[in-house]
Amino acid sequence: MIKAAVIGCGNISRVHLRVLSGIPDVKIVGVADIKPERAGAAAEEYGAKAYSSLAELLNAEEPDCVHICTPHYLHTPMAVEALEAGANVFVEKPCSVTAEEAGRLLSAQRKSGRQLGVCFQNRYNSCVRYVKGIVDSGEFGSVKAIRAFVTWSRGADYYSDDWHGTLDKECGGVLINQAIHTVDLIQYLGGGCESLTAHTANDHLRGVIEVEDNACVLMRLGCGATGLVFAPPGCSTPPPPMLRIPECFSRCSLRGASSALRATGSSPSMKKAVSPRYPCPPQRSATARSIGARGIRR
Repeated sequence: MIKAAVIGCGNISRVHLRVLSGIPDVKIVGVADIKPERAGAAAEEYGAKAYSSLAELLNAEEPDCVHICTPHYLHTPMAVEALEAGANVFVEKPCSVTAEEAGRLLSAQRKSGRQLGVCFQNRYNSCVRYVKGIVDSGEFGSVKAIRAFVTWSRGADYYSDDWHGTLDKECGGVLINQAIHTVDLIQYLGGGCESLTAHTANDHLRGVIEVEDNACVLMRLGCGATGLVFAPPGCSTPPPPMLRIPECFSRCSLRGASSALRATGSSPSMKKAVSPRYPCPPQRSATARSIGARGIRR
């Protein structure tokens, strides 16, 4: 039996707890939050013990894996603490908020010999795996460019808690929060990022938040292609992120449970090889594969 623990009992922890509770050989032994009522509610729902700190939980339960679902500024310190205590760690994005923190986290993982995973679950969506296979095969030639649009709806109410939109706790805005999954997919499909130029601004919620709510990024990818990200999450309605790979695919829309790949092309081989739509499985299934205790990945 794998002993799992969840640190931070806010909104995103509900997904982790629900998925972990559905894995037969996993037992949620503890949850921790600085707000006792949140830890108590989660503990009662999932048959776990409630704690007020990570250190207290680690000492009492000695969990095999720890899921970190706290505000961004705590991700690296808590991940390092859990690794040093001998636990495998699965941390919500972003794993770190500076290059120095990332280096410290990687060093702690290597020294501990434990596994460290970061929650980029969209890599495991069926449509993304399908695109990755096509790109890696080179069947339709090399990737020349990847562009993405992230125009979610994020108003002042989203930032009404005590940490979203703050420089000291969220440590960044649209790039480190809403667009981070799309940026990850561009790097994943394009062979990593070699260099970049970016511009950020606060246009939509000026005076409401301290961080950027608009970003434009130009990347030179490892495969030699150009990557472009446009991220102004100020729409009145929440359209899903859109990622396009010209030359091969006209559109890959990541829509959670209704994700689909739409491919077009003029070559006979493309028309024959690529179906018009490639639906993804329900989001819970994708999440289960990426954050299950046995699915922690380096």
